[in-house]
Parts: sequence; C-alpha cells; structure tokens
Amino acid sequence: MGRLSFRDEIARNKRSSILLASTLSVIVVALASILSYLLAPGYLIVVLPLTLLVVVGYSYSSYMYGDQVVLRATGAKPAEGREYLHLRDTVEGLSIAAGIPPPQVYVVPSDEVNAFATGRDPEHASVAVTTGLMEILDRQELEGVVAHEMSHIRNRDVTFMTLVAVFVGLAAILSHVILRTYRFRAYTGGRRRGRDERGRGIEIAILAVGFFLAIFAPILTRIVQFAVSRRREYLSDASGAELTRYPEGLASALEKIRGHNRGEMDVSEAVSHIFFVDPNKSALDALYATHPPIDERIKRLRAM
Repeated sequence: MGRLSFRDEIARNKRSSILLASTLSVIVVALASILSYLLAPGYLIVVLPLTLLVVVGYSYSSYMYGDQVVLRATGAKPAEGREYLHLRDTVEGLSIAAGIPPPQVYVVPSDEVNAFATGRDPEHASVAVTTGLMEILDRQELEGVVAHEMSHIRNRDVTFMTLVAVFVGLAAILSHVILRTYRFRAYTGGRRRGRDERGRGIEIAILAVGFFLAIFAPILTRIVQFAVSRRREYLSDASGAELTRYPEGLASALEKIRGHNRGEMDVSEAVSHIFFVDPNKSALDALYATHPPIDERIKRLRAM
C-alpha cells in the first residue's frame, strides 16, 4: 500500500458516509409515503405531512436522549477518583488538541478491550472505556484509542451515527406497519371501488412497490448502516492519528485487541456500531460487521 494522506482519507470517507446516509433518508421517506397512501389515498396531501411530522418528532427525541440510553444500556459508570486520573487527563489533553469541550468520562466494567463515544454534539458528549482497556494498553496505545473516540466527537460522528440508527429503526417500524396494513386489506377485501382500469393499474403498481419495499427495506437499511459505520471507523482512525501524530499507537492497540478480545461483551446489536471494535462476534460478520477488518485498519494506519 502506498503512503496515505490524513486529509485525503478524511475527505474520501466523509463523501462516502454522506452518500450512504442519503440513501437511508430516501428509503424512510419512500416508506412514509407508501404508508400514507395505504391509510388515506384520497387525503395524501394531508396525511403525508402528518406522517413525516411523526418521523421528525421520533428522530428529534432519539437525538436528544439517545446518549443516556446508551450509557445505561452498557452499564457505564463515571470515571471518578485517583484510579482514573490518567484517563481523565488524557481525555482533557486530547480535547484541547481537537478544539472541542472536554466530554464526560465513563468506565464500562468488562475484561474486553473496547471504548465508545456518544452524545448529540461536541458540547454534550461522553467517552467511555472498558476496565480491560485500562489494564492492558500502555500510555501511547490508550492515547491512540481515546484520540479515535475524540475524533468521532470532533467529526460529529456521534450525531451522524445516532441519526443513522434512528433511520434504521424507523425503516423497521414503518415496514412492519405497512405489512400489517396489507394483511388488514387482504382480510377486508382490499381494492377500492369506483376506479377505472387505469386507476386500478396505478394502485396495483404502488401496492406492489410498497410490498417489496416493506419486505426488503429493513435488510437494506441494516446493510447501509454497517457500511456507514465501517466508513466512519476508517475516518476516525485517520483523524485520531492526525491528533496524536503517532499512528503506531493506535495500530499497536488494535494488534493487542486482535489477540485479546473474544467478542463476548453483553451489548445489544443496536449499539454495537458505536464501539471502537465490534463487541460481538458473529458468523455473519463478513457481511454484517459494523467495523472494518482489524488487519485492514492496522495496514492503513501504518501506511500513514
């Protein structure tokens, strides 16, 4: 692999992430439109804005309070006392280098070596590391992992990935409601009376598109979520190396993680994408992994 530029990597990954997130937005709007048509085809101009308003309200509430849900779900505790003084100092120093306010610092009780960042923006962010990370990594490796998580905050990945997760959840909810609506229509006779042949043809085409979209949208959005997550991990590796000016610290930490972690953290798949490395190993990781291969991340870091 040739030499890589920090800025080229950052710009390339941002473009890819925006494209993938835009795909999610289009899918959610399409599902909302299909649902509005099914519920009240004659009043689409009224029902569709109301449906989109509900979608926006759901997204806003998840944006505002999602970080507290994540911290509680992972069992994170505030990193208080002299035991975690070095961790707090490292976070504060890197926040100054990144030009962002110091985030709240938490510790997750786990033997696995891992970390994550969460929050709705740099002013309301948190960084959490596992107790295993504190025990196994040396000073430079710890700094590399923390710089990676600080980059998630500086690059607003914490906001970006929260909204991606919201879109994925919305797609699943809307798809479920659409399929239940189809089932109800089948029981009650389905087709509306009083339409000419052309109108019926258009209605059948819309119903067919909606049916297939409702079936495949949850799968497609999950695949897009994983692709977005992998792109943002590469981006934060590059940004973290730029912060410390020492890519080897992060590469060495990844090598230790590769040999130590078993991928058995008690973490929901819904939040696994925010971690430094995938906390759960699965036979389907080649397709559905939320993180890029560790070997590839190490190779890219050592090419910088």
